[in-house]
Amino acid sequence: MWNQVYNPLGNAALSTLVAALPVVTLLVLIASGKVKAHVAALIALLVAILVAVILFTMPAGLAIRASILGAVIGFFPIGWIVLNVIFMYRLTVEKGAFETLQQTIGGVTKDRRLQLLLIAFSFGAFFEGASGFGTPVAVTGAILIGLGFSPLAASGLSLIANTAPVAYGALGTPIVGLASVTGLDPYVLGAMVGRQLPFFSLIVPFWLIWAFAGFRGMIEIWPAILVCGVSFAIPQFLISNYINPWIVDVGASLVSMACLIGFLEIWHPKTLWTSPALRSHDDSAATMPPPRAAGPEPSTRQIWLGLMPWSSSASCCWSGAPVGSRRW
Repeated sequence: MWNQVYNPLGNAALSTLVAALPVVTLLVLIASGKVKAHVAALIALLVAILVAVILFTMPAGLAIRASILGAVIGFFPIGWIVLNVIFMYRLTVEKGAFETLQQTIGGVTKDRRLQLLLIAFSFGAFFEGASGFGTPVAVTGAILIGLGFSPLAASGLSLIANTAPVAYGALGTPIVGLASVTGLDPYVLGAMVGRQLPFFSLIVPFWLIWAFAGFRGMIEIWPAILVCGVSFAIPQFLISNYINPWIVDVGASLVSMACLIGFLEIWHPKTLWTSPALRSHDDSAATMPPPRAAGPEPSTRQIWLGLMPWSSSASCCWSGAPVGSRRW
């Protein structure tokens, strides 16, 4: 039986720095742009094994077995969840339903600030709850670029928006992982997180629009931001504390989308924000092709059909059109 050593160097700060070497190695290699991501991951894994064996006195056999266990956990269930979401995404792209989804969501409002709230924050939170592990940023980024956002704005803002729901991502995987390590009840952990995270869920939508449109641009649509944040934060608290920690993001995101779409039926900003780029230091908008002509405005029923990613193909069939068509 090996007892884990937490402070091998006799100094908490130095031991922490040494323990961070694998993560730092991974980030530096990826940031350099000269090493492919999977190669950087393997190098970081090797560094982690060496640090564990040499400095933290972990038996080499145990370190190798732990690495294999981590790889298996990475594939199942994490990899399995991501694989299915990517398959669903590719299927909607091939069948033309993803373009329909873009037009449906973009048709709710032409104001890009409000599109960010609906797509990057609320819709992204749904994908975070259903899949997590980078898929929300990939999917919402693709939608935003398709709507005309600059690549820098689409990717950067999608990352900011994904801050609030990440603790319950992939059907509560972080909570399950923490419970397995600590031995604590996942319901208790999920409830405690649900008492802290709603405050950030209120802040993130304001931060998202401030980063995109500046303080004045944010103030112009503060009622919509407040509706978006509150309608996500309250269900986040209620579901995590009174139901379970696995469906928090899915339930809260659906409520947030419903409330925001309903609010936009009766409220509109005084000025329409159409700039596709960040307010400063964003030259990526110059690389974007000219936007295509917008289609007809969708009805509320069509909006909800388009927002359900599992029924994108079925919605086309229900309307009497073949899969991949854009008949409303």
